[in-house]
Amino acid sequence: MQRRSVTSVLAAASLLLAAGCSSGGAPGGAGSAAASSPGGPRPSASVSAPPAKGSVTVTGTLTTDLTSPWGVAALPGGDLLVSSRDTGKVWRVAADGGRKTELGTVPGVAPGGEGGLLGLAVAPSYGRDHQVYAYFTTESDNRVARMLYDEKKPAGQQLGAPDTVLKGIPKGTVHNGGRIAFGPDKMLYAGTGETGDTGLAQDRKSLGGKILRMTPDGQPAQGNPDAGSVVYSYGHRNVQGLAWDAEGRLWAAEFGQNTWDELNLIEPGKNYGWPEVEGKGRGDARFVDPVAQWATADASPSGIAYAEGSIWMAGLRGERLWRIPLASRQASAPPQAFLKGEYGRLRTVVPAGDGGLWLVTSNTDGRGEPKKGDDRILRLKVS
Repeated sequence: MQRRSVTSVLAAASLLLAAGCSSGGAPGGAGSAAASSPGGPRPSASVSAPPAKGSVTVTGTLTTDLTSPWGVAALPGGDLLVSSRDTGKVWRVAADGGRKTELGTVPGVAPGGEGGLLGLAVAPSYGRDHQVYAYFTTESDNRVARMLYDEKKPAGQQLGAPDTVLKGIPKGTVHNGGRIAFGPDKMLYAGTGETGDTGLAQDRKSLGGKILRMTPDGQPAQGNPDAGSVVYSYGHRNVQGLAWDAEGRLWAAEFGQNTWDELNLIEPGKNYGWPEVEGKGRGDARFVDPVAQWATADASPSGIAYAEGSIWMAGLRGERLWRIPLASRQASAPPQAFLKGEYGRLRTVVPAGDGGLWLVTSNTDGRGEPKKGDDRILRLKVS
């Protein structure tokens, strides 16, 4: 993530927890009459808040020697698909033992700067159609495509030709967004960036600086704020983290510029402020305040995951894993940092399926300082 230098004052700024709850949330929010709206997932029963202080234990290393890993998606059964931003390759990593198998190279990927082969997602219908999705940069744009994963073919030849479902997402040297995920409603969500052109974030007609919500075919999903648009929320600088909590609410991590990084609770049609405001909106009712914010030197958030009642946020520049315990629509305690500087830059964190997490480092991305074995996937036990 590229920024102007952080001033000494900001570098020393303490982590702030946004006061009160955000005005945003999943469509309708828990317990509201709108909770069953087609605009998003239905929340489940209320979940009690986790302890204010948690713990993280690194229980092992699943695999090593990955090149610029970025997107990670779990297959049925637990094995992981991992994208390589700079080579355009997709790998399968066995959850039992960490054996790596190359599936193939996604054609048309044009790596450069913060662009390349980015997010991955496994279709909810994978059991019958073996479709996987990728967000990637081409010579002209960022786009989302689906591919057939044919496990019966030889290694390196298992990915089918990309079938583009959405194109025209602005591309840049920086701020390409790139995270994709299927929500509890089985719709596909994508976090995008404004490519350094700040005006795109407030332009409702642009796909840049947004969170998008679409059908698996790339069409505007029923219940979107504008029936003819995939735009779900706007006013974002660069969204690289998407996750849903146990009550079906969507959370997103966002890079700030040189003041505040953010964790936001996402509500359809809401404006999250960029470039008019960075971090808390100083009481401006036009914008949704973040639930939590960090000095940019402490975070630079990429992937996020939900586990054990908390959002877990991987920090690139901050080189640490953040835990944000939740109580419904707000944080129940100040965020807590783990693994500070121990593994370098942290790119992606995903649930391991048993309450634990997989954590992916990002030291071979051109900005880190790779050590022997980088990049790697770590297995975490969390609480």
